Amino acid sequence: MTALPFTSALIDDAELAPLFAPAAELRAMLAFETALAAAQAEAGMISGAAASAIARACAEFTPDEAALRAGLFKDGVLGPGFVAALRKTLPVEHQKALHLGATSQDVTDTALTIRLKPVLSILAARLTALIAALQALGAAQGAVQLMGQTRMQAALPILARDKIVSWEQPLHRHLARLAELAPRLLVIQLGGPVGNRAELGAAADAVAAGLAARLGLGDAQCWHTARDNIVAFGALLAMIAGALGKIGQDAAILAQSENGALKIEGGGASSAMAHKVNPVTAEHLVALARFAGGLAGTLNQALVHENERSGAAWTLEWLVLPQLVCATGAALQAGLGLIARLHFIDRAKPGDDRA
Repeated sequence: MTALPFTSALIDDAELAPLFAPAAELRAMLAFETALAAAQAEAGMISGAAASAIARACAEFTPDEAALRAGLFKDGVLGPGFVAALRKTLPVEHQKALHLGATSQDVTDTALTIRLKPVLSILAARLTALIAALQALGAAQGAVQLMGQTRMQAALPILARDKIVSWEQPLHRHLARLAELAPRLLVIQLGGPVGNRAELGAAADAVAAGLAARLGLGDAQCWHTARDNIVAFGALLAMIAGALGKIGQDAAILAQSENGALKIEGGGASSAMAHKVNPVTAEHLVALARFAGGLAGTLNQALVHENERSGAAWTLEWLVLPQLVCATGAALQAGLGLIARLHFIDRAKPGDDRA
């Protein structure tokens, strides 16, 4: 799963996007092959000399990017071209030991979960920071009086604290969901050609356990066609982005000229109307939430695999998941920036028009 298929400044996340770049995927694939060889040597499937040779080859591998790209388009997956190129760098007597009993999907999926591990850490850190920012906002401005609105109509008075708490509560749940999902998502893939590990023989479980331990991932049965954890992750990303979209939508409405309950520092300008201060960041949060929701719906289609492997459903993940991760990460960053620029206006206090 390589770089973002579609790019936009809105989802150009400097921390997350590089994790989906070709170089990051290649590093993770090399880590898989190194760990697999070491685990197989430990289980007696290949010699220690072969494992050492594979480790050296992986450490020194310099890709022919044009050839790998051509192989990707020819084979539909990077694995065959990658393994063939890496095998050529090995001494002849050790070439058959490389990638023994594994398949392209094993190296590709495990390379993904290797990279999703820092993704989850980054998202958790941003959620934690956003929760803290909302709590600070509540402490500083929570006593400001607002008019509650139901169905876009004035309802009954509330405090800014009530609004802020409604923004904050889902983020705690999403942080907990992220932690709960991690052990199921961050696992190895090792199934072999048809997902039953038959080519690994009696050493299959030992090799899988050794591979997982070396990569810092969980052990798991083959999930070649069982993509529920990937789809669950996508759904969680969309919920996180949706929670940020709710904040953005509320902020944009509260900041309307006719409402006047909120001012957003550093709003956007108009080319034709100098008096306007547009709630650009709030609008971005709404757009990213809707974008993420649509992507999650598309990712759901990846559940439909044919028999023991699907080229189409698997490829769909590569198109969708990187964008969904980066859109959600960007929303968290934008939300953190927005919260710092919010100033509630208490209309019960004349002259309270802080900017």
